[in-house]
Amino acid sequence: MSVRNSNARNRSARSNPTNSRSSRHRTFFTILVLFAVIAVFLVRLVDIQVVQADSLTKDSVGNRSVGQVVYGSRGEIIDAEGVVLAATVMRYNITMSPVNATPFKRTVDGKRIEISVADAAAEIGEATGQTGDAILQTIGAALTANAEANFAYIAQKVDVDVLRAVQDLHIPWTYSENSPSRVYPNGAVAGNMLGYLSGEGVPQAGLESGQDACLASTNGSETYEKGADGVRIPGSSVTSTAATDGGDVVTTIDSDLNWFVQQTLAARAQETGAAWATAVVQDAKTGKLLAVADYPSVDPNNVGGTENPDDRGSRAFTQSFEPGSTFKALTAASVLDAGVATLETGIVAPYRYLPDNGANINDSHSHPDQNMTMTGVLIDSSNTGMSKFGEMLTDQQRYDYMKAFGVGTPTETGFPREDGGILHPVDEWDNQTSYATMFGQGLTTTALQVASIYQTIANDGVRMPVQLIEGCRQADGTMTNVPDQVGTRVLSEKAANETSDVLEMVYQKSWVHSKWNIPGYRVAAKTGTAQMPDGQGGYSDGYLVSVSGYAPADDPQYVVSVSIADPVKLNTSAAPAPVFQEIMSQVLKKYRAVPSGATAPDLPSTW
Repeated sequence: MSVRNSNARNRSARSNPTNSRSSRHRTFFTILVLFAVIAVFLVRLVDIQVVQADSLTKDSVGNRSVGQVVYGSRGEIIDAEGVVLAATVMRYNITMSPVNATPFKRTVDGKRIEISVADAAAEIGEATGQTGDAILQTIGAALTANAEANFAYIAQKVDVDVLRAVQDLHIPWTYSENSPSRVYPNGAVAGNMLGYLSGEGVPQAGLESGQDACLASTNGSETYEKGADGVRIPGSSVTSTAATDGGDVVTTIDSDLNWFVQQTLAARAQETGAAWATAVVQDAKTGKLLAVADYPSVDPNNVGGTENPDDRGSRAFTQSFEPGSTFKALTAASVLDAGVATLETGIVAPYRYLPDNGANINDSHSHPDQNMTMTGVLIDSSNTGMSKFGEMLTDQQRYDYMKAFGVGTPTETGFPREDGGILHPVDEWDNQTSYATMFGQGLTTTALQVASIYQTIANDGVRMPVQLIEGCRQADGTMTNVPDQVGTRVLSEKAANETSDVLEMVYQKSWVHSKWNIPGYRVAAKTGTAQMPDGQGGYSDGYLVSVSGYAPADDPQYVVSVSIADPVKLNTSAAPAPVFQEIMSQVLKKYRAVPSGATAPDLPSTW
């Protein structure tokens, strides 16, 4: 027994070396196969990450990465006190993926229920103010045009309340995008001057266009990853290019005053049946525009509400006209400055004057020959009398004075498409134009140019550039594009003050004195009445009536110029005179102008 067991152990010991060698062979083979598999994976990895990296990255971006615009904010337009006249607010476009518009599950009262496309469309419609059928039609139209359509608008430029209402529905195939929109918080206040943007955000008129270099923003971009269902993956946004906001345009305008001027002007224009009207308020010392009003006015929030395209711009800047008798102040100042006449110089003013050059001049009403001083000529607004004074200067001298006053040249405001008026060179004047230009015909001016003429006289003969913009305020508060406000002497101080004295006499003794009287203040002003062109080289039956002046005359601070075109119910200076009175009274009160202390001069009107 013990012998057999010993033999068995010996046989078992002899067989073990063979079994060990077989086990080692299997292990080696397994390791070899494992290395082969790893090698295959390594080769594939190198192929993907190195050899095909560029093409696969492009495919991945195309399939999962979505580019999106990051909008910069267009700058604001503000008044002199910081009141916002134009601003940008964020609106939103509600969009969807038509190809992914399918039923989805929603948890309601703890239960998962299926929401059909029709039910979802009805919910969207209720949130956006549409019908469910309209939403379904949008989906159908997009898929008809492209069976793989992945984008369509549901609603555009909605406010945040609508956006949240749609987002709260949690419909997986609806999305949103930012859509900056322009708003004008004060409606039509200075609307004609502000201008507006197109639906695509392109400046169309006014300061929006003229100051676009300051206001314009630069959009940026970002990318985000989307899942297989087209839904944005949370937290995946990467900004590629930062957006840059625009600068703020700071104007010289007082929006409260502009509102008052617009209301006053509109009331009188409607009362007299006028076609259009303008009013300008200017600082006499600085040339800054404090108010520029137009009738009819436009609300930039609703440009389509103003039917006539001509009423959407600012005629104060872009419409020139024959100024009529308000221009006589310029001729009188030129004559006095040149020293060819004094306030005591007398002329004989007939009803009709036929100078040697063949011109034919007459006054507005028949009268016998009158012995007049310059004061009398302006009080009576005599065309023949002014012609007698005007011919004391050569045509070239008068032309040079007119150019120095800014006639025939756009003002310094930089307003887009501003009219420079018409002032032909002297060698193009015919015999009638030579005299007509002495009393405001045969040339054209804008409302701003007329105001500038009176600003020059009021400011002791120094013309200040007409200023509408203080500058462009950058994000850090610095002001750029600040205009250079250096005055130019046009008249001697003596000539300007003498002209001012004459205009005070006009204010006191004009036939509209009771309609423009402002108690407590000395005022210098002149009326004007000019025929309006018929568009065919002649004159129509309509008149443009106007008043321009300044106060307090003993220390001029403010210029007001009012023009009313074709007031069919009252086509005389009695139409604009009350507007001048109301506006000037408001200006003096608003800015707390000190009442006049000294009495006005008393100049002889006859000799």
